Amino acid sequence: MDEIEHKYIDAKGGAKLHIAEIGNGCSKVVIFIHGFPEIWYSWRHQMVALAQFGYHSIALDLSGYGLSSTSKSNSNSNPSFYQFVVLVGKDFGSWVAYLFCLTHPTRVAGVISLGVPFLLPNPQRYKNFSEGFYLSRWKEPGRVEADFVRFDVKTILSKIYILFSRPEIPIASKDKEIMDLVDLTNTPLPPWLTQDDLEIYTTLYQNSGFDSPMQIPYKERHEFKISNPRIEVPGMLIMGGKDYFLKFPGIEEHVKSEKLKDYYVGGLEIKFLEDGTHFMQEQFPNKVNQFLITFLKDHVQI
Repeated sequence: MDEIEHKYIDAKGGAKLHIAEIGNGCSKVVIFIHGFPEIWYSWRHQMVALAQFGYHSIALDLSGYGLSSTSKSNSNSNPSFYQFVVLVGKDFGSWVAYLFCLTHPTRVAGVISLGVPFLLPNPQRYKNFSEGFYLSRWKEPGRVEADFVRFDVKTILSKIYILFSRPEIPIASKDKEIMDLVDLTNTPLPPWLTQDDLEIYTTLYQNSGFDSPMQIPYKERHEFKISNPRIEVPGMLIMGGKDYFLKFPGIEEHVKSEKLKDYYVGGLEIKFLEDGTHFMQEQFPNKVNQFLITFLKDHVQI
């Protein structure tokens, strides 16, 4: 990873965004957008592979994450600092990519999402979950802060990576918090996450803390005002068969339905990794890299 370079750029909203890049000088640009609890480092395998394929690979720490400062607005949570790009998103980073495609279609050559199909926002989608559903708990004022304050940063990240690598949706009983769902005394880290990896994540979250990173996916309300949304560029969706998100109400049906493809007027390719979890790009980097390279070769013109 020594060949990956780091720098800061000024972004809208007053933030300084940290970006990691490799392949600087290549005219073709791919931007990787992480989710929670990730940072630029979660894309390390894909960055190197696509740079070797001839792409300028860039991964950013979103505002308030890792080495990026916090913005006064969310306007900097998009890849507007490059003119014509391929976007690769994961988790809520996929929504950043989708929204940029919808609002700046002439600046995107292709969009790839890991784990999140395009679907219209629906505040009632998860209303039938019990009160212990992790999204409900973490939206409750002060709840996640009280949960996390009991542990150090390394312990929190260990628990999150173990918990969200499971195929079950995280739901706590009334007498437990979400972090109580993982007992580290008898539960190892996922085999693809090394202690060295964990130390890097820990150092970066010690810098940013968790307050700002939790805002965008869990705390803030976002209005979707685009009527008849359509993705006009070639798209690819990579789903993990053991990703807990696939068990959210209606998600698996949506992925397998023809309705999903109606949103992608530029075409949609869907790939499944049978044993893929929520962190498939770290779990199966070679397989994900091959999906990306084949898609870029076959469908993207820059």
